[in-house]
Amino acid sequence: MTKLNQIIAVEKGVKSKSLQDINAAHAKVQKPALLAGISRTYQPKDEEGEQLPPESTRVQVQAEGVLREVSASLTRLFDVTATKDWANCLARADVTVDGRTVVADVPVSYLLFLEKQLAELHGFVKKLPTLDAAESWSLDPSTDWWKTDAVRTIRTKKVPRNHVKAEATEKHPAQVEVYYEDVPIGYWTTVKFSGALPARRVNELLERVEKLQQAVKFAREEANGTEVTDQRVGDAVFGYLFG
Repeated sequence: MTKLNQIIAVEKGVKSKSLQDINAAHAKVQKPALLAGISRTYQPKDEEGEQLPPESTRVQVQAEGVLREVSASLTRLFDVTATKDWANCLARADVTVDGRTVVADVPVSYLLFLEKQLAELHGFVKKLPTLDAAESWSLDPSTDWWKTDAVRTIRTKKVPRNHVKAEATEKHPAQVEVYYEDVPIGYWTTVKFSGALPARRVNELLERVEKLQQAVKFAREEANGTEVTDQRVGDAVFGYLFG
């Protein structure tokens, strides 16, 4: 028995060949010279007249023949596609992660949808913001935010001071240099808050997405292993169209 994955494997090649055949057929019937033929003979007016050989051109393309070629090529495409689509209605599998069935009896078309969505989700989760590893964080139940421990820092103010470099004399005034000294005037108590996620949480989410991605791929392979019944749709379609 043929399996669905075998039909999927040949479908692309059948489509490509059918397209080439249709384009070739279209090109043939669009050239009037290939469809035209002629046969003519010459007879002089009297026996002494010039004798000329007969002339003929054969018809190179027959439209009915082109229709038969198109029918043959497209019949294969119609049959392969029908076989795949009929089988897709039956091909199903469970998505199982670590022995737990996450989604049961999933059609193969939905498994393909899941694969695409999970790939996008993986990219989203991978870029989630994480807490600064240089800080120590704890969850604040009153706000549901992450917060750091309170850190107390001194607030200072620059106060001018005089430094006498040389005492005053009878001839010269004192040489005084002004400098500024940081004098404590208060304290800041700082608590940082964040709505980001711990790196551990992001890694857990990534692991779950990746496990589910793998499970969906396994399920799709299982579903694509379904045995198919070859459909014969092309003969009926082209028997009606060109018969």
